[in-house]
Amino acid sequence: MTVTQPTDTHVPAANAQVQQVMRQLTRIWGDFEGRLRSVPIIADAHAGRIRLSDYRTLLKDHYAQVIEGSGWISRAASSVSRPYLEQRSLFLRHAVTEHRDYEMLARDYAACDGNPDELTDARKNLGSMALSAWMYHRASQPNPFDLLGAMFIIEGLGQWFARSFADAVTQSLSLSDAQTGFYRYHADHDPDHLAELEDVLGSGVLDLPGMADTLVETAAVTARLYLLQLEEVGHYG
Repeated sequence: MTVTQPTDTHVPAANAQVQQVMRQLTRIWGDFEGRLRSVPIIADAHAGRIRLSDYRTLLKDHYAQVIEGSGWISRAASSVSRPYLEQRSLFLRHAVTEHRDYEMLARDYAACDGNPDELTDARKNLGSMALSAWMYHRASQPNPFDLLGAMFIIEGLGQWFARSFADAVTQSLSLSDAQTGFYRYHADHDPDHLAELEDVLGSGVLDLPGMADTLVETAAVTARLYLLQLEEVGHYG
């Protein structure tokens, strides 16, 4: 499995603090990528061992997690205070963009012979429960711009991973693009989100006391919990 590493940034060259944070985030991504390769459902997809039932379970688990995604983003927006109201708009725009992701997952699930009614009561797996709790916890803190680190990891999955995974699943299971629509959509659109994220990093939020270190730490924790979510696919306690 080959995942393209981030090789450049959208940030101004003169902003040394932003460049330093981006280098740290890139190192976290590199470690995350290496671990991602060994997660069973990812390794199975790229080795041609994944079954259609496995893929449906992944879609169902992602549905349960994604349906709450706009919730923590909205919570983060509500936690932003003056003088950062302009930066709040990033969270608000992102919440609107992500709100309908669950509909794409539902379409993919149905196209893979899944019963859409099963998604109504879809439960978060053990890793998704931990990830969701973590995101809501951070989003509830005052001016939670450290979540930009979490967004770097999550949006990075779209830019640097989603297409290769969709292609692997398609080849393994002889699927159509319509059955991997969620992952292909994010492969096409998440690079724009990352560029916007980098702009916000350079807007002054890193001047908050301790924010740079907290942002990097939040990225590292989010990466580990996202791996846990994938490791626990199909496990609900």
